[in-house]
Parts: sequence; C-alpha cells; structure tokens
Amino acid sequence: MITRETIDKVFETARVEEVIGDFVQLKRAGSNFKGLSPFSDERTPSFMVSPVKQIWKDFSTGKGGSVVSFLMEHEHFTYPEAIRFLAKKYNIEIEETETSNEEKEDANERESMYLVSEFAKKYFQDTLLNSEEGKAIGLTYFKERGFTNETIAKFGLGYSPESWDAFTKEALGKGYQLEFLEKTGLTIVREDGKHFDRFKGRVMFPIQSLSGRVLGFGGRILTNDKKAAKYLNSPESEIYHKSKVLYGIFHAKQAIAKNNNCYLVEGYTDVIQMHQSGIENVVASSGTALTPDQIRLINRLTKNITVLFDGDAAGLRASIRGIDLILEEGMNVKVCTFPDGDDPDSFARKNSYEDLVQYLENNAKDFIQFKASLLMNEAQNDPIKKADLIRDMVVSISKIPDRIKREVYIQECSRIMDISEQVLLNTLAQLVQKDISEANKQLKQEQKAFEVVKNENQVAQQSVDIVYELERKLIEILLLYGNIEEEFEDMLLKVNEDGETIEVAERSSFKVFQRIYLSLQEDEIELANETFKKIYNDLIALYNQENFTIENYLQQLDNEYSQIVTTILMNEEKELLHNWETKQIYVKSKHESIAQYVTETIVSLREYLINKLIVEMMNQIPESNEEQIEEIKTNINDYNKLKVYLTAKIGRIRSTYY
Repeated sequence: MITRETIDKVFETARVEEVIGDFVQLKRAGSNFKGLSPFSDERTPSFMVSPVKQIWKDFSTGKGGSVVSFLMEHEHFTYPEAIRFLAKKYNIEIEETETSNEEKEDANERESMYLVSEFAKKYFQDTLLNSEEGKAIGLTYFKERGFTNETIAKFGLGYSPESWDAFTKEALGKGYQLEFLEKTGLTIVREDGKHFDRFKGRVMFPIQSLSGRVLGFGGRILTNDKKAAKYLNSPESEIYHKSKVLYGIFHAKQAIAKNNNCYLVEGYTDVIQMHQSGIENVVASSGTALTPDQIRLINRLTKNITVLFDGDAAGLRASIRGIDLILEEGMNVKVCTFPDGDDPDSFARKNSYEDLVQYLENNAKDFIQFKASLLMNEAQNDPIKKADLIRDMVVSISKIPDRIKREVYIQECSRIMDISEQVLLNTLAQLVQKDISEANKQLKQEQKAFEVVKNENQVAQQSVDIVYELERKLIEILLLYGNIEEEFEDMLLKVNEDGETIEVAERSSFKVFQRIYLSLQEDEIELANETFKKIYNDLIALYNQENFTIENYLQQLDNEYSQIVTTILMNEEKELLHNWETKQIYVKSKHESIAQYVTETIVSLREYLINKLIVEMMNQIPESNEEQIEEIKTNINDYNKLKVYLTAKIGRIRSTYY
C-alpha cells in the first residue's frame, strides 16, 4: 500500500505537460499545449494539456483527467502502477512491498501477464550475466557485436538457457501461474500437459512499450540449426500486438521529440548499435512490414521519418512500399542507404559519432529523389519501364493528404524525370478522383448501415435537455470561478417617502460558490442530475475548507467523475485548437462578466423550473373541481408574474454589463 503522503508528493512534483510530452509531441497554444490524440487516428490536433490546471483533455474521444489518469488510459496502468511510474521518473522514494503469491493470483489477466513478462526480463538478464552458460554463449555474442555492459543493461538484453524448461521451472517456483506463462507465449504447453520454454537457447531482446512496460520478446538463435528460425518473436497476446509496437521506442522517444526526426531501421541490433553510437532517435519495426499503427506511434512524437536501408537492392525494393504508408499518414519522409555490404549496425560500428551524423545528413534523400534513382536503374533505357516508374512515383505523391505538398512534389518529379508537369498533374487528378470515388462508395455503404440508428435517435437529438445543460453550467462556474469574489446586483422592494413600493438596486460582494449556494437554497432547488449533484455537494463542502484547490479535488476523483470534471474545465481551451485569434476572430471570455454569467444561469434555471411547474398545474385542471381550478389559476397567474420579473431581470443584467 502506498501512503497518502507519497501520493500527494507525486502529484505535487509531476508535471502533466512533461509526462505527456514523453508520449505525444506537444506544441504551445497560448498558455496550454496541443497535439495529436494518442487515442484516435487524426491529423488535426484535438488533444489539449493545461499546465496551469495540471489536466489534459482529448476532444476526439472525450477522455481526460490528471497525469495519473493519462497513464492509466494510455498505458493501461493500475492506479498504484501509475504512481510508481511517476515516482521513478521524478526520483521520489516510494515504499515497495514484495508481491505475495496470493496477490499474484488475485491480479487481473493483463496485470498478471505484465508481471510475468517483467519477471522473464530479469530472469534472462540474470542468466546472461551470472550463469556460466549465459556468459559463455550469450554475453560472448553481445560482446562480439560490440555492445558495452552499459548498453546491455540499458536494453535489458538477456539469455534463455538451452535446457527445455529452465525458465518455466523457475517462474513456477516463484509463484507465477502456468496460465499466464502460456498466454504471454513464454511457455509452450502441449496437449499432453508437458511444457517447455519457447526461447530456449536464444539471446533475448525485451520489447517495451512507450512507457517501458515489457510487452514481449525477440529471441535470436546462435547455433546453425537450419530447422529453427533465426529470430523468434513472442506470439500475439492481450498485451503484445506486433503491428502496434516499435522496438526501441521507450529509449528513443525523448530524442525523437528533441530532434524532431525519427530514424527507422529493421532489426534489434541496428537500434542498439545506433543508440550506443550516440544516435538515440532510432526505432525498428521488429522484423514485420511497417504498419499504419506503427507510423502513428511515431507521428505522436514527430512529423519527420528517415528510413535507413542497407545496400541490398532486393530488400530495398520490398521495403519501399512502406514509404507510401508514411506519406498517407501526412508525414515527411526521407531515405538513406548505406554502402553495399553495410547495414545500420555494421556501419555504426565502423564509424565515429561525428562521421555517422555527417553521413546521415549528407545522404538522406527526399523520397522522390530516392525512388527515382532506385527505379531508374531498373528502367534504364526501356521507355515502358520508365513510364511505369513515373506512374509509380505519382501514385506515391497521390497518397499525400496536403495539396500544396503534392504540387511541390509533382514539380520535383517533373524536373527529375524530364516530363511535362501538366501530364503528371492530370495523372495525379485521375488517381485522387479514383480514391475519392472509392471513399464515397465506402461512405455510402456505412451511411446505409447507420440510417436505422440515425432514425431511432433523431427525436432524441431534436430535444435538448435544458435542465442538464443549466446544471452543467452551474458546475462549470463552480469549477472555474468558485473561489473568485464578485459584486452582484439584487433588486429589493422598498417603500419610498410617498409610500410607493419601488425596486431599488443593491450591490453586494460574494464569492461565486456562496452566491450559487444561497440562491439555490433560497428557492429550495436541488440538482436533478445525480452526477452533478454529487460534484456540487463536494465542491460546496470543499470550498468552505482552507487551501482547497481543484487540482487536489481531481486527485481524489474516480475515473467516471474525473472525465466529467476535466471535460468541463477544458471546454474553454477547446477554442484554442482553432487558432481563432490568428484569423482575427476573438472569442469573448466568460472571465469578463462572471457575475452576469452566474446570475443569468441561476435565473434561467429558475425560469425553466417555473415553466415546468405551470405545465404540471395546467395538466391538473381537467381532473380538478371548480374550487381547485380557481386555486390552480391563481397560482399560475402568480408564477407568470414571477416569470415576467425574471425576464426583466435578465434584461437588466445584460444592459448593465454590455
């Protein structure tokens, strides 16, 4: 159990913009930051981070909350795991207790799989460094690759013994369940119940998430067994999806964001060797074909990718297909090839950091130049092959979402290939039109499927829940301005010297939360929405305490209420995503007229509730006797007079503040 004092210290120290900045590329937007949503596929930023409020909001999915809730959403941490992650990041001492066998059994499936994977990483590394077999075989291999002890430790490299079930025996002996050893793919269980280690006799490469959690492993065999695969990866599981993972992303994320560029290579050792040489903004697709999900993972940190290929022409031709996927995601892509016989691993070993940097800078080509030089060698003097090559290049250009970029690349292609720009533009237009037609066809099919649901919801969409909106406004006011002191105007009835009853304006100062509380108490109004009622009662109670802050309140909320509170707090920040001021459109802030906003909201709620009462009373008339009808009519008349007064009051408020 983590103490309350430790949790408070973590929240006091952790900065939401720093933590989220490790996972998402953030850019300044006034006093806030904005970026692409890490929870959806988008090209226009809808993700906001507020350093002042220490909260975040993703307007594309509706998610939001504190720094801890981000880690719980993005990394699927439990609450204690998120606290431990932050404590480690900010060097805060935290009391750790040994997980008992009983606690391991009680852990949910995902967490159990994470626990097993973390144990496996430590076991393989310990075997590599401390067993005779590990040192003689595994450590020798890594040393031959030129890896230092620091690099081996940093990447958690290890060794799985040649024995059939050495790892499985050790894990079972430590209390880990065979069920989760099998689900992570670390242990293979046969139909007859016998089990053995998947990675026996291999050097091990842990595959980590963006936050450093162990998701799976890659294992390389060191013998010349032709029946066994050279590299073996963990199978797909609840926690490991090959198409969504990039090897080295955990160690590269800060360097990628800092350098605003990501080097993409093919293998584990390419990443490690480049990293050891000083080029840290490098990741690998782990031996799989590049996928859109992997590209989007990079897209959160930078818009720029440089793909590094070895000199193998066949490999180049196969890998070049990934470039179109990168372009399709709206990213900028360059390509750099190494001399024949070299790959990123071997080239980094042979050269100093300075020479490596210089080579990458001098040889990174724009994808058009690269594709032209590569394919022209194949086409040579064959006009048909050259025509196919040009079409191939235009197909790549058509994948780019940005029209200006497309035109620039068409001009470049025209220059390199010595062909009319107009011909290329016509070809491009045909390809784009074809894509649009296919997209429209798909959209129509989706719309048909959605039509039934749309019709069912049409009536609900037409009617707005006014009470919900007004109560939500009251909660918004309490969250944003609750502790601010404002001057409010009240109209009081007084008798003048002539004995006439007149209205007199009287101005008094209240804190906003006090004004709302007193107004609702006066009318005996209780919020109808149960969620808003809970938040309202919490806030009124907390504002009456000393040193209360909204940040502290967010810390103690569970996820359901945290989402609602964050949405309300960040609603105004949403306007910053549109950059209205750069277009000379200025959005009026509620800060300019808080008292007016408070009074209008309370009066509007009272007016709505009065209307509701009048309707209810009118519905009683058909079932009432004459005496009751007269009483109902009198009450309706009184309420109508109150409505006129309230309407006039709102008019006075507006004229006062405008």
